[in-house]
Amino acid sequence: GKEESIMSQNEEYRRKAHRLIPAGAHTYSRTDEVFPGNAPKIIERSKGVYTWDVDGNKYIDFGMACRSVTVGYDYDRISAAAIRQIHNGNTATKASKIEVEAAEAICNLFPWVDMVKFAKNGSTVTSAATKLARAYTGRKYIARCKEHSFFSYDDWFIGDTVMNAGIPEEIQGLTLQFNFNDIDSVKTLFEKYKGEIAALIMEPCDTQEPINNFLQEVRKLCTEYGVVYILDEMITGFRWDLQGACKYYGVEPDLVTFGKGMANGFSVAALGGKREIMDLGGLTPGKERVFLISTTHGAEMSSLGALVETINVYKELNVTNHIWDMGKRLVSGLNEIAKEFSLQEYFYIEGAECSPNLVICGKDKKASLEYRTVFLQEMIRSGILMPYIAIAYEHTEKEIDWTLEAAKKAMRVYEDALNGDVSQYIEGNIIKLVFRKYN
Repeated sequence: GKEESIMSQNEEYRRKAHRLIPAGAHTYSRTDEVFPGNAPKIIERSKGVYTWDVDGNKYIDFGMACRSVTVGYDYDRISAAAIRQIHNGNTATKASKIEVEAAEAICNLFPWVDMVKFAKNGSTVTSAATKLARAYTGRKYIARCKEHSFFSYDDWFIGDTVMNAGIPEEIQGLTLQFNFNDIDSVKTLFEKYKGEIAALIMEPCDTQEPINNFLQEVRKLCTEYGVVYILDEMITGFRWDLQGACKYYGVEPDLVTFGKGMANGFSVAALGGKREIMDLGGLTPGKERVFLISTTHGAEMSSLGALVETINVYKELNVTNHIWDMGKRLVSGLNEIAKEFSLQEYFYIEGAECSPNLVICGKDKKASLEYRTVFLQEMIRSGILMPYIAIAYEHTEKEIDWTLEAAKKAMRVYEDALNGDVSQYIEGNIIKLVFRKYN
């Protein structure tokens, strides 16, 4: 009708999205409610580290598609490699040449990976890792790190969160929690459930870096208690180092999972690890069969072509070095601005500089969603989309410096909000956490 014609494309598509897609997007971290009210609603295209919404508004992007794009959107060499494989038919009736080459590339890259299985999403490979661990050990419990926010959409993990609707209690009870950087919490769990824990899963680093050789100490305990040690490198892989955080922190897992970053936004996830565990999903005669990942599109040629080329690009251009350098530039710049406003106790960065975690506090110096909304809303006003900080190779000094200019303006408004009534500074919704019991 008439109203439709004057409605912005963002609004028109947003309404359609909510009518046709539960939550209006295919990832909960992409839904409207986790962004400030002035955020773009629907993206039309992205190139490099820029993204355009359906109304043609342009932003410097620091979300980089849930951290999955680590070089830059539509990086010509990688897109071309994917297109070449599309012209090979994109899929096949038997294993394809590129899937063998991609497997070889991954096994050559990681000394702790003897065999690999590809999939499309991280959830698939972390769940496959837990299944393998259970088959390998004959045990049923999974120990997972309490502080790490997401491992899988499958029951074994989601049943252990507040959003556990639809998951039977029997399954919820099979997942146990330990605390990051608290070796005693691991030891206590291993003692309490001695001989019953199949696997321990965590990220090598999330918002806190490991201290006191935590990763190595967990390695020792897993070996001692016969627990399969799974490190989830979904975020840390292809960011901390080309060989991941396992290389960076010097630790060897039994199984490792990758996803984001490895193919610059093309859909590839991977489960890799020791042959004696991985081969349970194989065809060794006389062995009981484990139905591991079996997907029609898991070895899609275009994505695996992108993966192989992404590894080449990383090697040639020292991508991870650049990500660290730009991370350091952004972190020191933001800290400097906070200091200029004497707000360093309210606004600060934690974690590794290649993946900085921005903490924005309220008057009580505790992290606050209201005040975070104010700051991120002001960044959007300056054309910076920063739901979190995921730096890519194509973020150059120019983009970082523009971002710091915007942060200076946003900090002024944030300071005013701290001195006044925060609700007066919020234009739309207050951003929400993904994991909460009720809408």
